[in-house]
Amino acid sequence: MTFIPPISWPTKPRPQRVVPATLVVIFVIVSLVIGFVAGQESTSKYLPTGGNITNTNQPLPSYLGKDVDFSLFWNLWERIHSEYLEQPVVDTKLFYGALEGMVAGLGDPYSVFMDPVTAKKFDSELQGNFDGIGAEIGLKDNILTIIAPLSGTPSAKAGLKPGDKILAIDKVDTTAMSVDYAVTLIRGARGTKVNLLILSQGENESRNVEITRSRIEIPLVTGELKNLPNSKDKVAYIKLVHFASDTDNTFRSVLAQLTTQGPKGIIIDLRNNPGGYLDQAIAISSHWVAKGVVVKEQLIPPNFKEHMSIGGGELAGTPTIILVNQGSASASEIVAGALQDLKLATIVGEQTFGKGSVQNLEELPDGSAVKLTVAKWFTPQGRSIDKNGIKPDIEVKFSKEDVEKGTDPQLDRALELLNK
Repeated sequence: MTFIPPISWPTKPRPQRVVPATLVVIFVIVSLVIGFVAGQESTSKYLPTGGNITNTNQPLPSYLGKDVDFSLFWNLWERIHSEYLEQPVVDTKLFYGALEGMVAGLGDPYSVFMDPVTAKKFDSELQGNFDGIGAEIGLKDNILTIIAPLSGTPSAKAGLKPGDKILAIDKVDTTAMSVDYAVTLIRGARGTKVNLLILSQGENESRNVEITRSRIEIPLVTGELKNLPNSKDKVAYIKLVHFASDTDNTFRSVLAQLTTQGPKGIIIDLRNNPGGYLDQAIAISSHWVAKGVVVKEQLIPPNFKEHMSIGGGELAGTPTIILVNQGSASASEIVAGALQDLKLATIVGEQTFGKGSVQNLEELPDGSAVKLTVAKWFTPQGRSIDKNGIKPDIEVKFSKEDVEKGTDPQLDRALELLNK
């Protein structure tokens, strides 16, 4: 649910999301559908290679091998209007549903069409303000899964953990349910409740978890000085919750406050950070990477792009620990992967989520939006982390007993490493 130099900018530059399409493709698709509705003629740069689309003048795109009878669409449209029990049927709902279905036909859980209302809510969520339970969800092995419960939110207070499987939402089975539809069921007005059927990792029995929704206002970056064990020295501890549009500016401010006090090292906590804007991941990484590649992208073959450092690498010589877990995804994995490849930080914690694709979010003229996968990303050394995640340099588990005791063995290990 839901941050990026651009893959391709719209007319007015907007940041792109990692989170998991180009503006040109989107407008071609939308214009094509509107053209059918209006009965207008249109042209295409594609030449037919096998058959023709019947009942329209549109030639067959080269990537299709079968005839497409577009009259089936209108046949179904008319049947809904004449036979569906609950009348009247709203045409705009059918139209947006058709667009949503077209994107869903890609079979990609990270590519989503959003109507204007959903798009507005999504944008608010990206900026850290929304009503809900405060958990990032996604598909893991085609099962609806908690990626990251955000600290201090109802989901975290209810004890949800990264990797928890959501089997039902208010008794609605989530089998084959899309992520965006699941979000609409979980999201709701503050003060209302949602019941999730949860199966945690390593457990055989599911449990019901009732959560009261609230206003989610996420502090994107927090920082403090922490004492090293058995020492008067301190280290800077900075937690990044989300890679929103202003994360790097806030990071700079927090870093400046902490470094004036001469910390011996720095700990960057990316645990349960589900990602965000690619340009923010590059900006954060550039505080360590003085020059060179931060992340690589495979676009539509054979197009390949390297994103270079945009900073001076002022932290390159500072002992640095990056904390990660199963809830560290997308932009978080870009930062961790870059600093691990370039040996600029030690990665401590647990295997990350494994989201190695890039999505481009574009707002359409009516306020709706489409998020399409446009690239796969790789670390500076060319590693793909998609579905596999990043293996920490030093693995430290975080058990249920640690949660109950209020201890943090991963943070404790980071402090020990910086005390050497």
